[in-house]
Amino acid sequence: AAFGDGSVFVERFVEKPRHIEVQIIGDGEGNVIHLWERDCSIQRRHQKVIEMAPAWSLSDELRSDLHKYAVQLTSAAKYKNAGTVEFLVDQENSPYFIEVNPRIQVEHTVTEEVTGIDIVQTQ
Repeated sequence: AAFGDGSVFVERFVEKPRHIEVQIIGDGEGNVIHLWERDCSIQRRHQKVIEMAPAWSLSDELRSDLHKYAVQLTSAAKYKNAGTVEFLVDQENSPYFIEVNPRIQVEHTVTEEVTGIDIVQTQ
């Protein structure tokens, strides 16, 4: 076993997922806000081709849940700066956490256009 640990991790297979990102900004003291979400499901070779904000395919309930999950996770970590919390959403509208990107992504301008907030300046 590599590194002296024989653990095996199994991940769920999510067929035809939607890739949803929630933009967040935190102050490092547990105060985090979301700046809505982007749908970046249209990809080619794992590169995002089109991003839509807000994500048109989400129900109000799922949208609210994703925002809540993103804020709870990053608040608990006392996250500081701009970042993105990413999820996959399956065909039954169940969300699965992927990762937190602790940086400004190229796609941040989509959120800036929708919210009118300069994310680079705000961080």
